[in-house]
Order: sequence, then structure tokens, then C-alpha cells
Amino acid sequence: MNNTKDDFDIVIRPKRHAFDINFKEIWAYRDLLGMFVKRDVITVYKQTVLGPIWFVVQPLLTTAIYIVVFGKIAKISTDGVPMILFYLAGIVMWNYFSEMFNTTAKTFTENAHIFGKVYFPRLIMPMSKVASGLIKFGIQLAFFLIVYFYYLFSGNPTIEPNWTLLLLPVYVSIMATMGLGAGIIFTSMTTKYRDLTFLLSFGVQLLMYATPVIYPISTLEHGSILWTIIMANPLTPLVEGFKYAFLGQGYFSWLTLGYSILFTSVLLAVGIVIFHRTERNFIDTV
Repeated sequence: MNNTKDDFDIVIRPKRHAFDINFKEIWAYRDLLGMFVKRDVITVYKQTVLGPIWFVVQPLLTTAIYIVVFGKIAKISTDGVPMILFYLAGIVMWNYFSEMFNTTAKTFTENAHIFGKVYFPRLIMPMSKVASGLIKFGIQLAFFLIVYFYYLFSGNPTIEPNWTLLLLPVYVSIMATMGLGAGIIFTSMTTKYRDLTFLLSFGVQLLMYATPVIYPISTLEHGSILWTIIMANPLTPLVEGFKYAFLGQGYFSWLTLGYSILFTSVLLAVGIVIFHRTERNFIDTV
């Protein structure tokens, strides 16, 4: 008796081209996506004393260090905004990107034992990192809002929220997509070039200094070479836009936001192409 494809629950076929993404299959594995998200959120802090409170403690301690080092000692301007708000705004946005980039960049190397035994859409794994990171971002954003509303209702004249607050979902979406795209490119390359893993944390740290997290873009001369370099960083419009929306101090431009969207779209497309090419034979190289 000859079996047809209707006799099987799942039919696994090789991808016909680099953009052959089966979204229907990814949706069918949404329960698995939820399990991975639950694993990422719960197991990391399962045996810790503070548990999820670390989601708040980490940015709070980082903000305190930035206030002392960059605010008090280096005396870097915060455009008149209270230091805790200025640094916390940059840290909340930056932490989400770095979390996405760092976790998705280890997709193949950390999950080779799973990929080699069980079939499921491989994009589920990095997508779960984006979803779990969004939960962590939500907790840190809530903490930022508590501090923010305290200063806002205390009548601080330097805080001027505006209509660009409506763009917050856009900023977060671009940040998540950029981290996903960069991460899957990096993890695809590390299957052959393991040396890149040593550059990951160092490179991310350098990228933070090239992003206006600890300093406002206003401290740079408009049109100068350094200003142009910082603005060429696609993360700059997102961090500055976030600060501008909540604090009224920062840089907002439709042109630079469009640049970030275009850059992120290309990055994700290239990342998916490389990811799909790598997943075909990465088990032989990992």
C-alpha cells in the first residue's frame, strides 16, 4: 500500500528557497513557543532569593552606578532631566536590545542538543527569546513609569511628555526586531567561527557607548563627524525617541526613525536568509 501525504500528520520538506517561511507551521507550534517563553522566564531565577525582583534590581543598580560615575564624577549633562530618570530611560531601552541580541546570538550553540533530536521550526527558538525578553522589558518599564510619574506629578518643569508617546509600541517593535535580526545572523556565523562568541559581550558593550544611553545627543555638535557617526547607529533614533517622548528632552525625526525601520527590515531579511541556510547543515559543524 502506497502512503500519500494525507496519511501523515506532519510532512517535513526541504525549504525551496531562502525566504520559504512556513508561518502556518510556526503558528501550529505556538504552544511550544509558550513553553520556551515560560522556561526562559521561570528557570533563570528559579533558585534565586529575589527571583523576578532581579528584573528591577539590575537596572536600578546600573542607574546608581551611572549617576555616580557619569553624572557626579564625569559631570555629563542630562539636559536638565533628573539623573535617575535620564539614565533609567536609556537603560530600559538598551537592556531590551542587548538581551535580545545576546540570547538569540546563542541559539544554535546552546540548543544543538535539542535541534539534533526533535523537529520543530527553528525560528521558534529565537522568537521565544524575543517574547520572554518582552516580559522582562515590561517589568522594567513599569518600574521606570513609577519613578517617572513621581517626578511628573511633583511638578518638575524639565519633564514634558508629548504626543510621540504613541510611538512607544513602534520603538519597542523595532528594537525587538533589530535584536532578533542581529542575533540570528550572529548565531549562524558562530556555528563555523566560534571565535566570534568571545567578541559578543565586548562588541555589545562598545555598541552601548556608540548609543546615547549615558549621554544626550545634544552634547555633540550638530553636523560634526562624531554626531554623524552616532546618528548612523540605527539604535540612536529609538533611544533618543524614547527619551523625547517621556521627558521632552532628546532628538526626534521622522527621517531618522524611517532610517531605523529600513535598516531593521533589511537586517531581519538578511538574518532569515542566513539562518535558513545555516540550519540545513549546522548539526555537522556544531
